[in-house]
Amino acid sequence: MSSDHEVFTGRREDMRLVTGQGAYTADKVLDGQLHAAFLRADQPHARIVSIDVEAALAAPGVHLVLTGKDALQANLIAPGPLVSFPGVDGMKIKAPNRYALSTDRVRFVGEPVAVVIADSADTAADAVELIAVEYEDLPAIIDPEAALEDGAPQLFDDVPGNLVFLHGFGDKATADEAFAKAAHVATLTVESQRVAANPLELKSFMAAYDAETDVFDVYSASQGTGLGDGLARFTGHPPEKVRHHMGDVGGSFGIRGAPYPEYAAIMLAAKKLCRPVRWTASRTESFLADYHGRAVRFAGELALGETGEFLAIRMNVVCDLGAYHSPAGALINVLNPMLTGTGCYRIPAVYGLNRLAFTNTSPIAAYRGAGRPDINYFVERLVDQAATDLGMDRIEIRRKNLIPDDAYPYKTPTTVYDSGSYVAMLEEALTMSDWKGFEARRKEAEKRGNLRGIGMGIFVEPSGGGHMPEETEIRFEADGTLTLYTLSGSAGQGHETVLPRLVARELGIDENLINLRANSVHAPHKLKGAGTMGSRTMASHGASLTITSREVVKKGLTLAAEALEASETDIEFDHGHYKVAGTNMSISLLELAARHGTPEGNALDTLGSIQPERNFPGGVHVAEVEIDPNTGETRVTSYIGVDDAGHVVNHTLLEGQMHGGLAQGAGQVFGEHIVYDRDSGQMLTATFMDYFMPRADFMPTPRFFDLPTPSPTNVLGVKGGGEAGTTGALPTLMNAILDALRQAGVKDFDMPATPYRVWEALKVAREGARQAS
Repeated sequence: MSSDHEVFTGRREDMRLVTGQGAYTADKVLDGQLHAAFLRADQPHARIVSIDVEAALAAPGVHLVLTGKDALQANLIAPGPLVSFPGVDGMKIKAPNRYALSTDRVRFVGEPVAVVIADSADTAADAVELIAVEYEDLPAIIDPEAALEDGAPQLFDDVPGNLVFLHGFGDKATADEAFAKAAHVATLTVESQRVAANPLELKSFMAAYDAETDVFDVYSASQGTGLGDGLARFTGHPPEKVRHHMGDVGGSFGIRGAPYPEYAAIMLAAKKLCRPVRWTASRTESFLADYHGRAVRFAGELALGETGEFLAIRMNVVCDLGAYHSPAGALINVLNPMLTGTGCYRIPAVYGLNRLAFTNTSPIAAYRGAGRPDINYFVERLVDQAATDLGMDRIEIRRKNLIPDDAYPYKTPTTVYDSGSYVAMLEEALTMSDWKGFEARRKEAEKRGNLRGIGMGIFVEPSGGGHMPEETEIRFEADGTLTLYTLSGSAGQGHETVLPRLVARELGIDENLINLRANSVHAPHKLKGAGTMGSRTMASHGASLTITSREVVKKGLTLAAEALEASETDIEFDHGHYKVAGTNMSISLLELAARHGTPEGNALDTLGSIQPERNFPGGVHVAEVEIDPNTGETRVTSYIGVDDAGHVVNHTLLEGQMHGGLAQGAGQVFGEHIVYDRDSGQMLTATFMDYFMPRADFMPTPRFFDLPTPSPTNVLGVKGGGEAGTTGALPTLMNAILDALRQAGVKDFDMPATPYRVWEALKVAREGARQAS
């Protein structure tokens, strides 16, 4: 990205993290701690007839074994879905209880059934093998569309037809009318397949209980706030008595936000034994029982006029929620398709119908982009399909239908986009990618026997917002330093560097004097707000800290007037100093703080807040790929992105987020896929031997350029950037792959573009061409 701002001097976190001094959950050791291991269901759907734990309890070193009976007695019920609004015909979302341990049935392979607490992790794992469970097998269903069919096996008695929620958005009558008048209709069916988040740091949790104070201290990776309150709801414990300690986090990507059933079971064990209990999952356990991402299918159509203008879009969406709700799973599958179902285009009418289904698989939650990549993938694939059907240039059809740059704020059929400049970004992307020169590169590849394709993805995504204020606090310490308290949990984004730097600029002081304490149990106040999710940190936490900093400056005006014996109206603040206008009299902010500190606090300590508003970042990405038709291997030869993240506070950190997001999007495009066997319900991809992951040499170094349109919704003018790489990568790379494959007669293809699947599609196309001739 362009670097017209100051030179980046590095992150203060890096020395700690790259020298092995990071403090992760599994590094935490408490006196007298015990260890947990879980027995997990090896059946996708079965009734629990009996559980015999006597042999496990009798094993040396074992202190406790808990089963679903204990979870039932303690009423350990997982928090329900975040959907509170009605669906079609007033339908309320179906939300059956999920207990911390299976009670009557297991509903997916990997579901926790029992937990053993022992002196060591190995002892606990060995004792798990001694638990005898008798199951009565029940029919299982893996496919969400099949789960919604008549006669499908039922996961819950009170969720008929496995239909969890039916949600419609837009205006069906208006959309139907537009389709009736359309000169052309393009149709498409695509799937954003189920994937695993696979953070480098495995799921880990520790709980300690103090019987005298009735306080739980819990230790786990998180995304800021929510985990402590979620565990309080899960266990029925008072929220003020669940203290969540969050250290360094080795990746989150959406799956760290909510409490897992295992956590509540460990809290119960810690309370029963009055000793700390810790647990760290294996990689296979994480594959099986971490929340998964995506698992969405779109079938839809685009209505066009005679000259290619877009008239309306309709979509039928089937969302696989897995066997149970995660708090965010249902919400992301209805909210984000609704907000951006028309993409970046002037489409007057939209209608979508979302069907959410339970299946015998691990639950779905937010995963980097949380519904945004899926809907943008569908819209941009559909636009390319329309261009192909009409024989129209892919760029021209976009130029004709993009929202004009002077039309913002722009009201779509379902929301209002705050700002944007997609026409300008399109032209910049065409220049930077040398789109006009592509045909020469395609011909050169053909001489070598390869297929070359170019693709574009234009995307918009909702970012930030929220229903509660975002509070931050600035405290002046006795040693002359400042402490910032926020709920911005970092998983590598650089918060410890960028947020203090932001405050330092506002207050005019050395950033090295400022320390960030995110989600700290030692915060003077229990802050309101949300954690790090939905690309919201700078627009919410950063903007709140900016407002709080300005409140500090205002407080200092009165104190400075007293110290300088001048009228407050004559006091000016500049680069950390209060000055009397027209004189050389001044006093620094830090001097004032030193004068007004007490054991209870400082007169300049400030608690501030904002009401976060949603913003809409976006971008135009272009990729080129080359395919070896003999092997199906696809190589990405170039990738450029022109992005609007609003005002850019730190280019280097933003570009790091773009690179990471692109890698995750490319991973899904080229191979990531959680696969369950349809007959047995067993996961076939529960290790890295079977599950594809992108490597460091997987992609060429992408080039990103920012073309910002500052957002009017926050004081910094920023927009989200943490998920843009993923949101742009899916449609961009797949449109490039399709462009290459179409040269060989392949008309339809979907993710993942593994070498075998690409080779097979080319083979089928060749055989079809031979038969036709």
